[in-house]
Amino acid sequence: MADPDSLIGQTFSHYRILEKLGGGGMGVVYKAEDTRLHRFVALKFLPENVAKDPQALARFEREAQAASALNHPNICTIHDIGDQDGQAFIAMELLDGATLKHRIGARPMELETLLSLGIEIAEALDAAHSKGIVHRDIKPANIFVTDRGHAKVLDFGLAKVGAAKTVVGPAGDSMATVGVDTEQLTSPGSTLGTIAYMSPEQVRGKELDARSDIFSFGVVLYEMATGTLPFRGETSGVISEAILNRPFATPLKLNPGLPPKLEDILNKALEKDRDLRYRSAADIETDLKRLRRDTDSGRLLASGSGSAQVVGAVANAGSASAPVSAVGPSAIAAGSAPAATTTDKGKGKIYGAAAAMAIAALGLVGFAAYHYGAGAKTASAPMKVTQISHWDKPMNLARLSPDGHTVAFVSPVGGISQVFVMLATGGEPLQLTSDEGDKYISSFSPDGTEIYYQRQSGRDESWMVPTLGGKPTRLVSGHAVTGSLDGSGIYFTRSGTRAVFRASVSGLGEEKVVEMEATALPIARILPFPDGKHLLLAGRDAG
Repeated sequence: MADPDSLIGQTFSHYRILEKLGGGGMGVVYKAEDTRLHRFVALKFLPENVAKDPQALARFEREAQAASALNHPNICTIHDIGDQDGQAFIAMELLDGATLKHRIGARPMELETLLSLGIEIAEALDAAHSKGIVHRDIKPANIFVTDRGHAKVLDFGLAKVGAAKTVVGPAGDSMATVGVDTEQLTSPGSTLGTIAYMSPEQVRGKELDARSDIFSFGVVLYEMATGTLPFRGETSGVISEAILNRPFATPLKLNPGLPPKLEDILNKALEKDRDLRYRSAADIETDLKRLRRDTDSGRLLASGSGSAQVVGAVANAGSASAPVSAVGPSAIAAGSAPAATTTDKGKGKIYGAAAAMAIAALGLVGFAAYHYGAGAKTASAPMKVTQISHWDKPMNLARLSPDGHTVAFVSPVGGISQVFVMLATGGEPLQLTSDEGDKYISSFSPDGTEIYYQRQSGRDESWMVPTLGGKPTRLVSGHAVTGSLDGSGIYFTRSGTRAVFRASVSGLGEEKVVEMEATALPIARILPFPDGKHLLLAGRDAG
């Protein structure tokens, strides 16, 4: 290729080169003006070994065409490819910001930034993998962070193009590497980059799939979390041997402030056996989103610690009545219910009580008093009532989160009841849903991070929405959803039956755990006991 600086001011096709932006093993990049569309683009000229090799050039064109179909906000868009005077080039979206490599700077990143960028990178990988495109060179230098703080994955389709090189490993293994920076695969003792992000199967020269990108992404996440690489060494052979055989340093030892869940994610992403690794980028994206939700929830709940007064009022209300304080496990089957039904499928006994809703409500208050030890027969202090909301619309079917910090309720919007949430200390409610069908809140998840609700749309179905906001997810065909206290699953019932079903937290693997007799009232509420082995079932009649 000609002197890079000599190209400034020249025009290739309809692109006028303005300035050099950078360069590496995969070519030199310039800022250029598209004289047809009057926009700025990044123009990358490919290395001579690609531009002058007909087969490599044809392969590049096929990959660039496939990558250009990846219309995703976290993937750098490919606008055009061309060839002039024997110099092949690619026109891409021009970005303002810096590479992730520069942003890391050998220091751990803030958790909030790590999760935000990590989720966007995972979304980009999932979009590419769904089109059958494997990047094969995921590393911080190929990930751009815009001035607005968003991730953009670069060079999709280019990693497969470079002429294959061979590096001899510590055991004499021949390791094919493709599309890597020549500056990073040089003599022993030099600083190595790309090989440190390779998956074990890539080091061994085996056929690659999406899971190889996930391993490389795991290395990137590890570096973002700790400021260092999991597999290090002074030569390519040392690094390769570490990737294949050696464990990496525990992330929490390098950065004690990390949440343990992130370490679990890294361990699964960096599995040396790809059959034990995350199977898709969507899976690791889900776990990162769940971690971000839990982290944000912790911050929100910490800010609502002043709601203890509301919880105290409830406890005092329960302890003020002698009959209520006497309610214990033996008194739960109130009313004219049929005999209790049991199951031995590992769920423990199920106690059913077909009681009128007033009796059920009394029993629930007594259950709370029994569980929390509010056994005094007289109130220790006068009950204080504090107004926490000045909402000017109806607030129906309110539910309190398990820790007493958050209140969920439904309120009409345009004639359709929608789910709202607010802090128990007051403040402006947050609307969580906006779709068709009236909503009826069933319960919070045991950890308070999700709200289960029934949506009336001609079908008997229940949905879940994150307490802090997010996309609602359909769970099951049924209603009265409640979560098991260990977080392993959900219980629910279904119209036309008197049965209780159990499923995973995502609504899969449904199984029936108990069915009441035909004379029992339809089940309206399901509440798990603290022992994790019993359920309280509250029934109601048509009235």
